[in-house]
Amino acid sequence: MKTLIKNGRIITAVDDYRADILIEDERVSTIGAKLEMEVDNVIDASDKLVIPGGIDPHTHMELPFGGTKASDDFLTGTRAAAHGGTTTIIDFAVQYKGESLIQGIDNWHQKAEGKTAIDYGFHLITTELEDNQIEELHTAMDEGVTSFKMFMAYPGVFLVDDATIFRAMSAAGERGGLICMHAENGIVINEIIKHALAKGHTAPKYHALTRPTIAEAEGVHRAIAIAEMAESPVYIVHLSCADALNQVRQARDRGIPAFAETCPQYLFLSIDDYGDDFEGAKYVMTPPLREKANQAELWKGLKMDDLQIISTDHCPFCMKEQKELGRNDFSKIPNGAPGVENRVPLIYNGGVVENRISLNRFVELTSTAAAKMFGLFPKKGTIAVGSDADIVIFDPEKEQTLGLKTSHMNVDYNTYEGKKIKGVVETVLSRGKVVIQNGEYKGKPGDGQFLKRGTCVSM
Repeated sequence: MKTLIKNGRIITAVDDYRADILIEDERVSTIGAKLEMEVDNVIDASDKLVIPGGIDPHTHMELPFGGTKASDDFLTGTRAAAHGGTTTIIDFAVQYKGESLIQGIDNWHQKAEGKTAIDYGFHLITTELEDNQIEELHTAMDEGVTSFKMFMAYPGVFLVDDATIFRAMSAAGERGGLICMHAENGIVINEIIKHALAKGHTAPKYHALTRPTIAEAEGVHRAIAIAEMAESPVYIVHLSCADALNQVRQARDRGIPAFAETCPQYLFLSIDDYGDDFEGAKYVMTPPLREKANQAELWKGLKMDDLQIISTDHCPFCMKEQKELGRNDFSKIPNGAPGVENRVPLIYNGGVVENRISLNRFVELTSTAAAKMFGLFPKKGTIAVGSDADIVIFDPEKEQTLGLKTSHMNVDYNTYEGKKIKGVVETVLSRGKVVIQNGEYKGKPGDGQFLKRGTCVSM
């Protein structure tokens, strides 16, 4: 199968030029001006941007949490991702307490196999790691799972102590692996939650009011300090506020290999969205939405490379029968929100159209940096001869209104309902196959392949 993309403006993290692209055997085979040859399919990209497929390195498909599970599985979630211009996700498998690491990974392979619309990899949420399990951690890395997530929050479920974090950082770091940290002081937060509930504060907004920014900043500071002692890099997930960002900045200024991501919800939404009634449950996620003043600092961090990646932390729960579990107690609302479909156009509009970042930085933040950070570059994350033909034809002038009616995520609301933006995903190719064309899904379940990732942090 040969496909020719003609007349497009090709944007990568470092390039901006006009050329044609020939795709053969799932990869980019030739890039040149005015290519003419016999092919099976021609795509005219006149007046369009041609960009690498997005990489979302933080999703939770079908994650059991809070007495229910995320409403998107690997079929619906990856199909929605494709609609939004994302051609690779890295989802979080879970090693529950009492399980081996490999058992946790195998369980997620069973969830994903034969379902995905796009390529996928796994991190592993690690809840236990004793000395006698380090060899198994290295085995997981040999099998292509080269990053591991640890929590400072959710006592009794995911939280691990500092000794376990140090042990994991040391063991992963010596092999080129990476620990991804959910950095909040969950022990103290639980005490604050107890006090709030005792006072009768049960509305969704108290989810945010009981998780202060200083709790996140303390967790980030501690994670970086442990990483420094372990002589290992560290990656902070879903960083939400200026207080936490300042901890990363200070570490990077000292030459510490500290990296971090943020998410669209922290760039476009704020604590004001919770309101005073139960509709605010739509925005119950962890970390919570913050004061609007944090947004400018996060954008500055993205521009100056104090933040390297924009992920989504896609973990949707329907309002009906799921978020409603916490109608009378905010602490029982399943934490998470949808977003995997909206990330690429949102960041184009909020970043490029609104003059916060360049086109090249837009591609870097939504694709290239994640490919480099998580051992996928140059197979993914760029448009170059030999790279996988994960390519998005993007209309930079067309406008759209985000909302539930046009969404493909398996959830009963849209976090950005009614938001008007410029920039629309027109065509999406995954390894050379057209999976989205003019808003229609052209693929089939199982098109996606598991990605055995290399070592991390090639930044």
